Amino acid sequence: MMFSTTPNVPGHEIEANLGVVSGNVVQSKHLISDFMAGLKGIIGGEVKGYTELYADSRDTALERMVTEGNKMDADAIINIRFSTSAIMTNASEILVYGTAVKLREPQKELYINVVR
Repeated sequence: MMFSTTPNVPGHEIEANLGVVSGNVVQSKHLISDFMAGLKGIIGGEVKGYTELYADSRDTALERMVTEGNKMDADAIINIRFSTSAIMTNASEILVYGTAVKLREPQKELYINVVR
């Protein structure tokens, strides 16, 4: 499955728009991680636990969206967008969505060598 944040797939034509597909995940960190993040907020720097959490969440949301696209027999998902929101204290959602499409195979150009 190809997926892209652009409205097309280079070298391919869109044959059919199959509709919107999405994937989301809501995750939270445990209390000790939140405490450590609070300390990091005082002294500054990257909160690696949350960086890893968001990377894992993003990957999970992408996998779910691709699974939905595969169920529609899509060749690609275009115009992918990400959205995040706080659901409650210590929990947030990552949503990814895009448009599932069927692609037309690119036509190969035929070159004829003319010998005189």
